[in-house]
Amino acid sequence: MASHVETVRVAPPADLLKGQTALVTGANSGIGKGTALALGRAGADVVVNYVSDREAAEQVVDEITSYGVRAVACEADVSQESQVAAMIDRTVREFGTLDILVANAGMQRDAKVTDMTLAQWQKVLDVNLTGQFLCAREAVKEFRRRGVVPEVSRAAGKIICMSSVHQLIPWAGHVNYATSKGGVQMMMQTLAQELAPEKIRVNAVAPGAIRTPINRSAWETASAREDLLRLIPYDRIGDPEDIAHAVVLLASDLMDYVVGTTLYVDGGMTLFPGFATGG
Repeated sequence: MASHVETVRVAPPADLLKGQTALVTGANSGIGKGTALALGRAGADVVVNYVSDREAAEQVVDEITSYGVRAVACEADVSQESQVAAMIDRTVREFGTLDILVANAGMQRDAKVTDMTLAQWQKVLDVNLTGQFLCAREAVKEFRRRGVVPEVSRAAGKIICMSSVHQLIPWAGHVNYATSKGGVQMMMQTLAQELAPEKIRVNAVAPGAIRTPINRSAWETASAREDLLRLIPYDRIGDPEDIAHAVVLLASDLMDYVVGTTLYVDGGMTLFPGFATGG
């Protein structure tokens, strides 16, 4: 097996999203945190959504503001309709508008199918799928109200849905999570089809194995890491920055003709490497 080599990272230009406001849900840790920081480095003002651990959210805000842009922490449970509406209203009050929504908040409640409770099933669907729908619906209202401002962006608004390789790859023991991400894919494509004529771009990013606290057990020991790398042809585990940079580019005018697409950021996991030698 090839040795793990740290790559030299190249960040998107600091002014790529200058003058725009982004909202990132679930932004106080993991992929959401990395994405919020990257959007700030690219020049956007950022609303850092969280549902718990305000201190962590405020730390993200402090780092973003150190880049010379504005940021606020905003508590809201994305599965609750009234809280989502209030979060979008606050964003517009404080920043004037919203240009970019990154619907990132997600969770797992894992169990084998006969052990999975209805509550475990429903909670994951409520956050991972219904939460993205509610955030997208409220964001679209603001995009429509404001319309296209050409000096800011060619689009009236950009929505990036955080999906997963498990919108494609079945995942035994995680039927609620995999189902939620399959739903995200079809929701994203349907929204993209409906909203494209209004110059609202909807796309998704599908991460593979990413080094975050939620999946620490999958990579923190040598044996776990070796097992995981067998699923990744590129022979490294991803970092939140890998996802964050994909989001920044999708949100920018560099990707203005990209509509209804899922960008897999997975080191080749969706190439089904078990079949590389004939299965």
